[in-house]
Amino acid sequence: MRALIQRVREAKVTIEAETYSQIGTGLLVLLGIESADTEEDVLWLAGKISKMRIFGDGAGQMNLSLSDINGEMLVVSQFTLHANTKKGNRPSFIRAARPEHAVPLYEKFISEMETVIGKTVSTGKFGASMQVSLTNDGPVTIWIDSRNRE
Repeated sequence: MRALIQRVREAKVTIEAETYSQIGTGLLVLLGIESADTEEDVLWLAGKISKMRIFGDGAGQMNLSLSDINGEMLVVSQFTLHANTKKGNRPSFIRAARPEHAVPLYEKFISEMETVIGKTVSTGKFGASMQVSLTNDGPVTIWIDSRNRE
């Protein structure tokens, strides 16, 4: 399971020219699920993201978590995070999970995030063509892969 986390001042998902969801200050999480992912990956990743201290404190140091600042979260499914670009110029997405495997893990991730941060998580629409806009704060962008737990 891969997550591209962006600290944002605001983020919005638009589908067919209509706002689907939006948040203010918080985290935009682009979430990619691969075939080998399990609930263990969901639990590890949700725990890791919820505790990440990437928001500034009074001294401007990154010492505060999403919960510490009472921030919001927007999670958007992003199968292209599992692109394989080793051969040729057209990415392969063979490792990305099929919807029957990915949707339950996507929903579990959202539910787990809501539990650990204690508030509702906004989402994109799984499988939809979405336009995602954001104002990255910092900029702060972090890549996490549950297969490479660094």
